[in-house]
Amino acid sequence: MRKALTYLSSILLAAVPLFAGVGSASAQTKVDDRLKDSGRVLKEILDVPDSIPQELLDKADCVVVFPSVLKAAFIVGGSYGRGAMSCRQGQDFQGPWGAPTMMALEGGSFGFQIGGQATDFVLLVMNESGARGILASKVKLGADASVAAGPVGRDASADTDATLRAEILSYSRARGLFAGVSLEGSTIRPDNGDNRHVYGREISARDIVLSKAVAVPPAAEPLISTLDAKTPKHRS
Repeated sequence: MRKALTYLSSILLAAVPLFAGVGSASAQTKVDDRLKDSGRVLKEILDVPDSIPQELLDKADCVVVFPSVLKAAFIVGGSYGRGAMSCRQGQDFQGPWGAPTMMALEGGSFGFQIGGQATDFVLLVMNESGARGILASKVKLGADASVAAGPVGRDASADTDATLRAEILSYSRARGLFAGVSLEGSTIRPDNGDNRHVYGREISARDIVLSKAVAVPPAAEPLISTLDAKTPKHRS
């Protein structure tokens, strides 16, 4: 009996690394799919003539994409989404688009969502202060960083007070409809766990974006190529 138990224990111990490997591979696949979905969503939105004004896109230091955000509860209305953020490289955010940091969106009730309807979000980070704040820690939109619903239309006026003051401009797409939307009360933060899966080691969002410490992963190439094509130069 004792020998049988010992044998069984040996089998279980040997199997642990195998299960861990399967779990790690599954997590990697999910993160890769998230990066691909972020690139697809951004391209679809920017290919529509009346979407994000080109003037604002060219002024943005960073772009954050959250594909398929779902309501977490029908009563509470909380929501949770994961996506990716790419910034223009260089200490002054004037260079080409760099490797993305994975991001998480949590909190506020997005009232226009109905049932299980998924919503895509695109956020433009408009200045260095907003970008560095997001890269450093969790940021509450409307409190730690000013946020406003972005104007829509390639030729839309971007000179309203709210637009000029906002550190972050936010947009949504649900059921084919694209519009500016306020995400005030929600929080945005680097997703360090997903970054570990993407880059294979512990690395901060700040180092990913500002230090050029990593190359663009293959799954993120559609996202970065879309940004390079649609807004190759920063215009202050």
